[in-house]
Amino acid sequence: MAEGLRERKKRQTRQHISDVATGLFMERGFEAVTIAEIAEAAEVSVNTVYNYFPAKEDLFVDREEEVIDWPSRLVRERAVGQSAARAIVEQLRQNIRERHAYVGLSEGYERFRQVMTESPALMARLFTIQGKAVNRLGVTLREEASAAPQDPTPEFVAHQLVGLQNAVQRCIMHGLAEGGGVDEVAEDALRKIGVMESLLSDAVLNYAVKNTP
Repeated sequence: MAEGLRERKKRQTRQHISDVATGLFMERGFEAVTIAEIAEAAEVSVNTVYNYFPAKEDLFVDREEEVIDWPSRLVRERAVGQSAARAIVEQLRQNIRERHAYVGLSEGYERFRQVMTESPALMARLFTIQGKAVNRLGVTLREEASAAPQDPTPEFVAHQLVGLQNAVQRCIMHGLAEGGGVDEVAEDALRKIGVMESLLSDAVLNYAVKNTP
């Protein structure tokens, strides 16, 4: 369906508020900026900001749903003959090689990382997002593998795969924070993916292989 005028204006207003807030956060840090200051800079009321973003953290992680669904989307869209683990690990490698924002290697991400790690509220939110990604992936794996309701395997596999993804991203964040160059950190991350992948059992690596339709 075509987007209506009202929906388009709401989307544009939401994006404008988010862009203004991000600019302020990048300039001064998350904790130093108030909702009132964001509203003033965006030329909207404080209530309008809260209507679109119920919590201040929502302004910083306005693509939260996309991040939560990312592992599940990779599993749903995996190629025939590919397992869930292979889909996630191979895309992770590709994102590192392409210096993608998903793995924190894109231009300008360093300041984003700094703002996030300096804020206890944002780090707590990141932990929550990671937990939601595990839960979502567990549901997806159960559906894709046609697992029985009482089978705990999908949840356990989800924990391992999201854990691998998070471990790689932490390695990248730490490497950049310690002054490593993007290319150096990327090569180190690729090496560590190989190590982590070697520690996964065959049961995990070959779970939920997609069959021919």
